[in-house]
Amino acid sequence: MKAKIIITPKKAVVDPQGKAVQNALEHMGYADISAVHVGKYLEIELNGADDETARKRLDEACHRFLSNPVIEDYKLEIE
Repeated sequence: MKAKIIITPKKAVVDPQGKAVQNALEHMGYADISAVHVGKYLEIELNGADDETARKRLDEACHRFLSNPVIEDYKLEIE
């Protein structure tokens, strides 16, 4: 079983890394980009857990360790 986790800054949070990437792209001639948001992508391999248990444990890990819930949102998918 594999879990995919995407962590991004919340919409209301200023993303200085995303703004730096956007500015660099604009200087390279990509003027039609209105916003860039830089986040994290994780793939985690799971052994022996059922879907419900895996989702519960990974949701807890995302909330406690992998993301900062004050400034970041996450999306968890299990395949």
